[in-house]
Amino acid sequence: MVVFADRRDAGTRLGERLRDRLGGADAVVVGLPRGGVVVAYEVARALGAPLDVIVVRKLGVPYQPELGFGAIGEGGVRVLNPDIVRLAGVTKEQMAKVEEAEREELTRRAARFRGGRPRVESAGRTVIVVDDGVATGGTARAACRVARAQGAKRVVLAVPVGSPDTMDALREDADEVVCLQTPRDLYAIGAWYHDFPQTSDEQVVELLHRAMRPTGFSGEVEADAAGVPLAGRLTVPEGARGIVVFVHGSGSSRHSPRNRYVAAALNREGLGTLLFDLLTPDEEIDRANVFDIRLLADRLLAVTRWLRGRPEAGGLPLGYFGASTGAAAALWAAAEPDADIAAVVSRGGRPDLAGERLPAVRAPTLLIVGGDDHVVLGLNQGAQQRLRCENRLRIVPGATHLFEEPGALEAVAELARDWFAGHFAAPVRRG
Repeated sequence: MVVFADRRDAGTRLGERLRDRLGGADAVVVGLPRGGVVVAYEVARALGAPLDVIVVRKLGVPYQPELGFGAIGEGGVRVLNPDIVRLAGVTKEQMAKVEEAEREELTRRAARFRGGRPRVESAGRTVIVVDDGVATGGTARAACRVARAQGAKRVVLAVPVGSPDTMDALREDADEVVCLQTPRDLYAIGAWYHDFPQTSDEQVVELLHRAMRPTGFSGEVEADAAGVPLAGRLTVPEGARGIVVFVHGSGSSRHSPRNRYVAAALNREGLGTLLFDLLTPDEEIDRANVFDIRLLADRLLAVTRWLRGRPEAGGLPLGYFGASTGAAAALWAAAEPDADIAAVVSRGGRPDLAGERLPAVRAPTLLIVGGDDHVVLGLNQGAQQRLRCENRLRIVPGATHLFEEPGALEAVAELARDWFAGHFAAPVRRG
């Protein structure tokens, strides 16, 4: 028999189990208020996933409210237990009265917990529904159905402790059920915790707010580009002011030593970075893909949306650093009306390949070119004339296309650092 110290301990153990089972799935963790959010917070930390609430309300029998005859959730979801309705003799009028009161409370709580923040987008993702325990399962069932109604690709119900019969029944509503303890004689959820205090609304609000704040992260990730998994490395220093997404050129990858050098310099200045592969190994075999700017830009936009959903991003401004053909993809993507990119830097780039997209770019753009890279310098000067956003062309004297000369790459890193740092602090200009 395992008794959890408290909800945090239970969440830590549950997170470890889920990390082993789910791996790098693109997941969002949703906790059932109130106590379930404490467990869910630790699960989200273990998985590096965003945290949200999923608000449902139990419908209690009028003269015995602790006995639920059903539950309701956001999006108009309603779940009834016909056996309890029949045995308790609950009339339609009584059910309607209870539901009306609980619907008002559900709306109030959703607004209170999120504090005006939008719901974390779950469409097309794995949604992990977390509670501190399950007895009858009415609330958990409603939560799973709400997640499904909101577009979840896969629903996982995860709890520290639950009734075995109830957990088996819930497999009809969840794609997977993870439960650490399933005692035959459950009695009460609180009996499986040494410390099981009431959780307040204020605690829930604080945990959700804390989950939104970047706390520092560095590690390998698998970016989801509209269903295509792309390997990458994400580094976000604690208290980061923004994140720069690196877009490499033809024949390169996330392992580019030049991009890694610049990324490390940005990290030292408190800026986050994401280096990722634009194509899968199989796609790279076809060299036409390497020069397909539209394809690369679409991948970049998809990864940008994925990054915004990561807890490490925490609403931080994003920028693009493009090299060679990657610069064209960065500018193409930045020209999208909803891209919301704070700044773009091009290193030895080919902005001319963005063609007709250049006048639509709104993000402040810095073009860095080697003084001895004559052909590319001319292409950048021509592209600059087509840009309508704030822009600047900076030439590194004596540098060639790869900036291999002594001090050349250091100059690039300094220029990029100053450009991003200055524009991450300012609002994005829209035209």
